[in-house]
Amino acid sequence: MEQLLHNFTSIYGGSIDDLRLFFAPGRVNLIGEHTDYNGGHVLPCALQIGTYLVIRQREDNKINLYSKNFEEVGTISVTLENLSYNKEHDWANYPKGIIAEMNKSQSFTQGFDAMFFGDIPNGAGLSSSASIELVTAVMVNEVYQLNVDRIPLVKLSQKVENQYIGVNCGIMDQFAIGMGKEDQAILLNCDTLDYQYLPMELQNNSIVIANTNKMRGLADSAYNERRATCDGALQKLQAKLSISSLGELSLAQFEEYKELLSDEEILRVRHAVSENERTLKAVTVLKAGDLTQFGELMKASHLSLRDDYEVSCMELDTLVEAAWKHEGTIGARMTGAGFGGCTVNIVNNEHIDSFIEQVGTAYKEKVGYEASFYVVGVGCGAKELNRKEQIQ
Repeated sequence: MEQLLHNFTSIYGGSIDDLRLFFAPGRVNLIGEHTDYNGGHVLPCALQIGTYLVIRQREDNKINLYSKNFEEVGTISVTLENLSYNKEHDWANYPKGIIAEMNKSQSFTQGFDAMFFGDIPNGAGLSSSASIELVTAVMVNEVYQLNVDRIPLVKLSQKVENQYIGVNCGIMDQFAIGMGKEDQAILLNCDTLDYQYLPMELQNNSIVIANTNKMRGLADSAYNERRATCDGALQKLQAKLSISSLGELSLAQFEEYKELLSDEEILRVRHAVSENERTLKAVTVLKAGDLTQFGELMKASHLSLRDDYEVSCMELDTLVEAAWKHEGTIGARMTGAGFGGCTVNIVNNEHIDSFIEQVGTAYKEKVGYEASFYVVGVGCGAKELNRKEQIQ
């Protein structure tokens, strides 16, 4: 922590005495993929890795933004009066969008110097962008004493991603990062925002993230295509059924009315509906402490994402299939938007080293380059950190 403060002063000067430090985690979704924007349930948890933000207020209206993850971009300087989207500002558009949105309703006049640092792998599907959004939102809320409650901050961050950045995401990422609790997963109904915390009692097991290290060039366009297909299918089903989202549809109703849909829509809706039901089953087995059954549901989730939603890829499948063959694996599946990014695995602690070695070797032999592995803990939501506080 102290090093981050000194890094800040090496960029902006001054002492560390008047600096404030904030943190927002990344997130991983244990099960419930591509259900959030379909009004279904998800089961994410916040991670102990995330985004740190060091700031010092200024006397003028200037805002300076610097990221240690994108040092080649340099410092992005704007003013409170000029916060419009600028493609050349790259990563800095995420905090800019948050500041612009929060400045609309409760105008503030003083700017600040800011330095960001994230230990979330960029482009890995662990929500580095939402982490930047939430750490900025919590910082602005605290520094300017705006007194905005947490769920409105979460909604505001999603709005920025949708309207300012232009990614039509659901609310899961921002919700998990804003509302996360240590050693707890969150069952979230993305249609109503009803939620409950579930203890993540992994017994003698840990969450291992495996990163394909594949650039996800198709992810944004394919994501929007899947969403558009589901929206179109919902409209057709609404001619016969009184539903506001696919999350309200049961598998029995889907089977009864699927003739209304095209072949492609049948595949996409079958995933959305079955994945929603798997997520609710996963809660039941987690509460019962049945990790073996939870692992089976993770496997079924991956197969549905691969075959019905068609968002997996050779790299993700290679990691997952190698994990399924390993004796220490409780469960494994792709997580995130797909076409690259990461898999989430629950692995017996005694077998983590051999899991990383054997799955990593199988991956490199088939794909030609290495995957990266991270053993992660379930952490807290976005917050301000005390100087001596550590993210364990």
